[in-house]
Amino acid sequence: MPGVDILMDYVIRYGFQVLGAAIVFAAGMLVARWVGRLTQQWLDRQDMEPPVRMLLVKAVQIVILLFTAMAALGQLGVQIAPLLAGIGVAGLGVGLALQGVLSNVVAGLSIIFTKPYRVGEHISILGVQGDVVAIGIFSTTLLHPDRSRVVIPNRKIVGEILHNFGTIRQLDMQVGVAYRTNVTEVLALVREILAQNPGVLTDPAPLVGISGLGDSAIMISIKPWTSVVNFTRVQGELNETIIERFRTAHIEIPFPQQEVRLLSTV
Repeated sequence: MPGVDILMDYVIRYGFQVLGAAIVFAAGMLVARWVGRLTQQWLDRQDMEPPVRMLLVKAVQIVILLFTAMAALGQLGVQIAPLLAGIGVAGLGVGLALQGVLSNVVAGLSIIFTKPYRVGEHISILGVQGDVVAIGIFSTTLLHPDRSRVVIPNRKIVGEILHNFGTIRQLDMQVGVAYRTNVTEVLALVREILAQNPGVLTDPAPLVGISGLGDSAIMISIKPWTSVVNFTRVQGELNETIIERFRTAHIEIPFPQQEVRLLSTV
């Protein structure tokens, strides 16, 4: 039968090519799965977010499958060079259209591998600050002290000056006392207040001393360390305790004063 003869002719002519392409593609899928497992095992030992690990594994597998698909098409007799040229032109157009997105991805990968900050640390950048709650491929999310979320595109972060506080922060407090006050007793009382607050860290040790001599008061500098999560709470507790204990000990906190003299020209 003519139809059967034509079919057999196609099978004989192209059968081995199709079989070869299928074998190449199947082998590529196995290689992609094997390399994906190796990549997953290596990334599990790295300090990364789980979604980032999954995305990197999928990217590696997709690249291998793309090369496998081109090899399989070559087995079928498809000219790869014109196809690559077309893909290159299309990729250039897509790259220009998604320039901002791609720059975020590159910056995100840079942040993931260089680790300038990690989840749970407190950072300040671009005029905003907050606790790092998520590091993604496209953006980094901060939890602001007022409990709002700040989402920063990764391309805005890379190359900027970044202040990483880590997981602890130092309070910068000052209180003024009258010049007639016994400064030694005041410093001892402040150290006692800090020691009694469970939120104040003992390592690093708090810094307490005289920071300056004002017009109407001796300025006492109080710089204890506390965890990032307790920063605001500990600051409020210390201010309240200092006021109460100073009042009990009859330590005067003077208000700013100016002496005005009127001179008669008569």
